[in-house]
Amino acid sequence: MAKGDPIRYGESVIIVDEKKGKSFYVLLKEKGELGTHKGKISHDQIVGKPEGSAIYSSTGERFFVFRPLVSDKMMKVQRKTQIVYPKDAGWLILSLDLSPGMKVIEIGTGSGAFTILLAHIVGPEGKVYTFDRREEFLENAKKNLERAGLIDRVEFQILNAGDPFPVKDVSAIFLDLPEPWRAIPPAREALLPGRPVSIIVPTAEQLKTTVSSLKENGFMIMDIVEILERKILVREKEGVRPFEKMVGFTGYLISARKVID
Repeated sequence: MAKGDPIRYGESVIIVDEKKGKSFYVLLKEKGELGTHKGKISHDQIVGKPEGSAIYSSTGERFFVFRPLVSDKMMKVQRKTQIVYPKDAGWLILSLDLSPGMKVIEIGTGSGAFTILLAHIVGPEGKVYTFDRREEFLENAKKNLERAGLIDRVEFQILNAGDPFPVKDVSAIFLDLPEPWRAIPPAREALLPGRPVSIIVPTAEQLKTTVSSLKENGFMIMDIVEILERKILVREKEGVRPFEKMVGFTGYLISARKVID
């Protein structure tokens, strides 16, 4: 669907409260209705409007409707696991050097939030091969990818860390596992020469073991970082200041490249 087209039934949209900024992720259905803290919103009044339009609840409160950004699709997944946050996802995607048409492996599907971003980046001609050891995680991730409209770009499969990947010659690999070092040897076998692997780990001990394994298995360590994010509150009368709360440490991020003798 072209950008600028009117919103249609069957699309997911983000409905935002004008005053509080609270948002709702909604799949539009005929005769559907969203119940909010400020009244009900009929899906029928949204369909046919361009995104960015104002809509009104049954109590007269104003909301705005948008098509979801990829970050919205990631953050609004039904969660059964911790997800990769957007602040980390941006760095990871750049380190993976992805572009449309590429093949990429992900192990540690979880709830599928980062899978959504991978599928968005590789486009309709690319493919994401995502693996997890738990069937219930894969089933939940499939629902999230379907809701995001990206499931046709993704293949899901059960796989234990350390088992060979059933696909070869991929352009990038992402590991999100409790013991990522177990998946590093099969990752090397599946990865094209010179291409990157990116990893996220939550503890310093996991980081140390992972880096050692990368070096032992023919990878050159390119970068290791942590990313902190703090939003800024801009107010007309009270002035500008940082929010009291912030998204602090969520993991160590590792980027490495496969080398050959």
